Amino acid sequence: MDKQKILIVDDSEMNRSILADMLGDEYEIIEAENGSEGVAALQKYGSEVSLVLLDIVMPEMDGFGMLTVMNRYRWIDEIPVIMISAERGSSHVERAFELGITDFISRPFDALIVHHRVVNTILLYAKQKKLEGLVADQIYEKEHRSTLMIDILSSIVEFRNGESGLHVRHVHTLTEILLNVLVHKTDRYDLSQTDISIISTASALHDIGKIAIAEEVLNKPGKLTDEEFAIMKTHSMVGANMLAGLPIHQEEPLVKAAYEIARWHHERYDGRGYPDGLKGDDIPISAQIVALADVYDALTSERVYKKAFPHEVAVEMILEGKCGVFNPLVLDCLRECADNIPTELGDDNAMRRNQREMRNIAREMHKHEELSASERTLQLLEHERMKYSFFAAMTEEVQFEYTTQPPMVTLTAWGAEKLGLDEIIMDPEQDQKAISLLGQDGWRELSDILHATNPANPVVKYDCMLHFKEEPRWMRIVARAIWSSDEPPRYTGAIGKAIDIHDSRTRMNDLEHQATHDALTGLLNHSTARKRIVERLQERPDGRYALIIVDLDHFKRANDNYGHMFGDQVLIHLAGSLRQNIRGGDIAARVGGDEMLLFIECKLEIEPAVERIFTAITGQYEDFPISVSMGVAKAEELGTDYDRLFQAADKALYTVKRSGRGHYRFYDDSMEETLSVISPIDGDTEGR
Repeated sequence: MDKQKILIVDDSEMNRSILADMLGDEYEIIEAENGSEGVAALQKYGSEVSLVLLDIVMPEMDGFGMLTVMNRYRWIDEIPVIMISAERGSSHVERAFELGITDFISRPFDALIVHHRVVNTILLYAKQKKLEGLVADQIYEKEHRSTLMIDILSSIVEFRNGESGLHVRHVHTLTEILLNVLVHKTDRYDLSQTDISIISTASALHDIGKIAIAEEVLNKPGKLTDEEFAIMKTHSMVGANMLAGLPIHQEEPLVKAAYEIARWHHERYDGRGYPDGLKGDDIPISAQIVALADVYDALTSERVYKKAFPHEVAVEMILEGKCGVFNPLVLDCLRECADNIPTELGDDNAMRRNQREMRNIAREMHKHEELSASERTLQLLEHERMKYSFFAAMTEEVQFEYTTQPPMVTLTAWGAEKLGLDEIIMDPEQDQKAISLLGQDGWRELSDILHATNPANPVVKYDCMLHFKEEPRWMRIVARAIWSSDEPPRYTGAIGKAIDIHDSRTRMNDLEHQATHDALTGLLNHSTARKRIVERLQERPDGRYALIIVDLDHFKRANDNYGHMFGDQVLIHLAGSLRQNIRGGDIAARVGGDEMLLFIECKLEIEPAVERIFTAITGQYEDFPISVSMGVAKAEELGTDYDRLFQAADKALYTVKRSGRGHYRFYDDSMEETLSVISPIDGDTEGR
């Protein structure tokens, strides 16, 4: 069994040797002769270190400096520190405890005392971690049992209804997805993460009233009569009454949410739903969201009275109002997350459910009064640190923080990698890597500029040559000096970033490209393509144009069998094929998901050009067959209105998809009648 590691940080080799002799038989000893080396050791070994024995007075960085760094990076939360020093002044001891040490031992020390305190401290931290694990396990079991009981109850209802228990799970997952999109789009409904968890859990009881519906009505394979449909519609009120009749728990938020959902999940935004004919936001948002989730899963699932519709068709039917009228804001949420829904439902396995439950555990633990104010503050600071690190990486800028006590530069992870430096640089004016980057004169000049600021005017700009790993580059350092609140104020450091002067000139071009092009494929995005096509049609309305919508067949198999990264490569491959097989003046765009758009102009007949493109882009990418379906609309037949051309090509595409995929069709008037045969969720089906 590996020994636990103890880090001894002391500038006296004799002291380190004595401590190592005392503890070396039971523990693996790591030595550092100052705070800087101690920080480097913690960076290297991390949580493998079980304890730090730390001196106060040391060169370069003293014990207080090292404790400051350990607090900055939250290492002090995981690694206990015992201060060992001859400095016995109360101010030193008090400051050490304020910085988070666990114990203080005065020198000269007694071997027995040192041994006992080391063992006790390590055992105390081990027990604390075990206790935290037990608390998390208990809350997890509580959360898991509650969810399990609701799943069992709702699955009994679905079993009786001739449906799989997946309907309940799918509605739960869709409700959670849609609510999370909603709260990021608007603050109109004032929903917290706890509210989202409650509503998602309560959604499992939306059809609880079906227990009271006769089986011959519930599972009738054909269309219901008016009388049978009236019976079916009673399930919403029956479910609400069952929940309202519970002898206990009436004030529980979960019961209240379940009541709203059970009673009103068949209401519609235009007031044409049931049982109460509620309209607009008179319908609780919980019921609105579950209603949409319920309709989507009803469409995409096979039932005794219908076949399953494909995901794309189901979404289209809902957005076009063929399944009743929904809140436009909720429909926007569906549009935004539509591409992810099949993956989320397909991956709705035990691991994903556990992840959701663990998020609930975190929320539960936040509610416990045992968390002190300081712990809550640390949690908030950790959250802010995570956000800062994430956004710093996204900006791809060299961001830094400098402190004078101890003299230290902290870089973001991205910036450190870009510059070829460590994330923590102790005393940058003495660090050789840092000196080679800016030069000793450069560091001194930057330091003088920052010192020359004042609290009223703390921001400076400094252009300099930085010697990167690959080549020197002119950079602009923009920094804000930090001044204390003392009188007089003291300069304590700076925060700032280094901007590549050349990159800053090209960034506007990059932003413009990002605004007009799809990030994955490099094709135009739909809105930009639409604008350019409209301009072309207005400038030269007599051209021989075709608008083509291309759909990649069986794309879900690429994601399911090979993973999403492979799926992205398939889309990139298809986009490249489209670019190679159109002329310079033609337009190619990504509409969304696995759908692409082409707008081509032909001097001669359009049909041979479409045939050529179709043949050229089909084939194979690695082991995945590239099969496409295409719908084509011709401007010479339909006119130059973009929306009409797009809708016609879309209808032609769906005609192809319903007839087996893997070919192309030109739009004609017969498709209007064919498409009208698509059976929307009529009164009979939607009522179930």
